Amino acid sequence: MARRLRPGALCILRLTAHAALAAPLALLLWRWAAMVLGTDPRQAGLSAEPVAYTINYLGLWALRWMWAALAVTPLRRLTGRTDLAVLRRPLGLWSFAYATLHFGVYFGLDQLGSFTQVWRDVTEHKFTFFGMAALILLVPLAATSTHGAIRKLGARRWQRLHRLAYPTALLIAVHFILRVKGFQWEPWIYAGIAGALLAMRIRTGPSRP
Repeated sequence: MARRLRPGALCILRLTAHAALAAPLALLLWRWAAMVLGTDPRQAGLSAEPVAYTINYLGLWALRWMWAALAVTPLRRLTGRTDLAVLRRPLGLWSFAYATLHFGVYFGLDQLGSFTQVWRDVTEHKFTFFGMAALILLVPLAATSTHGAIRKLGARRWQRLHRLAYPTALLIAVHFILRVKGFQWEPWIYAGIAGALLAMRIRTGPSRP
């Protein structure tokens, strides 16, 4: 039998989830505030290259929350806790938020707001191409995450659209693998986790809104 929390407990779960998902961003802002106020970037926790560190930090948390969102449905089915489904939307939206900030810092501080430089980067570097493609696919997923969008699209069309999460996760994994210099285990571990999660979701069928 499926187990569910009471409405009040579900509300607390949502609020706790949002607070936890925002925590890495709050920590990053605190580090930047410390640096702006005169603390050495390395002592503030931003490394010797604060912009590069921030881009990588935001991208990694976008990936982590995306992976966590993909894990909700398999975990819900394994445990019988249908109330875990309430975590999927916050995880997806915060993943999009971190990904958008990841791009924003890259565009505004690394490329100095130059569309020409960004286009050159996309065409010359594969990891940038895959990352940009993933961000583009995240847009319709985030835009249709509301209850109103689900009602307008209908459950079946919504499910088909949100299968974009599968290629998006693959693009993110490839982006991370190509982004690092030389061979490193971390991006491959994340890629393996993504592959396992996607295999579980495909095997058990798409999630419900």
